[in-house]
This record gives sequence, C-alpha cells and structure tokens, in this order.
Amino acid sequence: MAKTFAYRRQEVVRDKPMMAEFKIRWPGLFTVAEVEAEFVRITTAPLVSKFLAQLDQHTAQLIKVFEKKGGSAGMKIRKMLAPITQDETVEKRRECTLRALCVYLNEDPNILFKEYLDTDAVERELQHIILGIYSINVEGGDATTSPADVGIVIEGVEVLHDLRDIASASALMMGFIYALNLSYPKELKAFFEVLQKVFLQLDASRLSSKVQMLKNKLYE
Repeated sequence: MAKTFAYRRQEVVRDKPMMAEFKIRWPGLFTVAEVEAEFVRITTAPLVSKFLAQLDQHTAQLIKVFEKKGGSAGMKIRKMLAPITQDETVEKRRECTLRALCVYLNEDPNILFKEYLDTDAVERELQHIILGIYSINVEGGDATTSPADVGIVIEGVEVLHDLRDIASASALMMGFIYALNLSYPKELKAFFEVLQKVFLQLDASRLSSKVQMLKNKLYE
C-alpha cells in the first residue's frame, strides 16, 4: 500500500471514485491498520492514538463547558452525559462526550451516529447512509452493555466493522475522510472541525468563530 500511495492519491483527488468502486479497486486499504497508515502518509501524524489522547485530555473541561449550556440544548446534553454515571468506562465517557459535543455546537449527533438493535434489518438500513458510524446494540441491554458491533459506512458501503467503540470509530472516520479526500457534511461541519483542528491538531491555526470560542473555553 505504501508503494502505490502516490497512484492511489492521484486517483482519489482527480477521479473522485464512488466508494463501492474504490473498495473493489483497493481492498487492502479497508483495515484499521491501513487506514491509520494512509493517514500517516498524508499528514505524518498518528491517528487513533492522538485522537483519543487529545479527547481524553480535554474531556473534563469539555464536560464543564457543556454543563453551563442552557435551554433545550442543555437538557439534551445532560441526557446524553447521563450514561456516564452508569458505565464509568473510558469508552462510554468518550462516546457520551462526542455526542454531547455535537449538541453543544448546535448540530445533530443522530446524523452521524446510528443505533440499531441486533434484530433490525441493519444491512438494508446501512445502504441509505451517506456518512455514518453505526452501533448494533444488544436487545434488552442497558447503558453498561457493550454494542454487538460498531462500524463505519460511507455512501451506503460498510467500510469497517468490529471496531472497539464509538470514539475509535470517530477517529477512523477522520482517517477515511483524509484518505478519500471527502468533504465534511455541512450539517456537522463544526463537529468535524473540532475533531480535525482540536483533537488531531491539523490546520489548527485557522478556526471558525464557533470552534475558536469553544477552544478558548477549553483553556480557561
């Protein structure tokens, strides 16, 4: 994959291939290890490890900032953070923080994060997702029950599955966005900007006013 990087990059930027076609042409890319390696080739920066480390570093302050949010958004945020009191694992804390971050930025986390029960016709549902992270929950489970599966879908194509958790999937989604030269969904533009410029610290000197305000609050 390293030897064919330049050719693959030219194809992505010039031809903008559809996901189904690209996966057939480059099946070797569609593993966790290769997505991380491709991200390093493009940015020279590590992906999942840096993303999770920065998310963890900012989580405590993010939650303090979230708790000051009022109105209906504040109520939604408190509801999204509630599972942390039932499941104190780092994976659950990261997931709840990311979902609450969307709401804090006045964006809808349900556009990105899709939840299903393992009894649902999941494959049919995934075909209609343009860009999403799905989790298949165990029927009858609660906030402490780990999903049966977590995966990533782009243009209706499942590109990764059997991932560890939502936060890792979010990092790998960023990897695919860079590897495939994708644009951020306009409905989640601020959320993905935070992932890129605050957590991955890429192009971090150029922030939108909304993200700059959040970053200022993280360092108060």
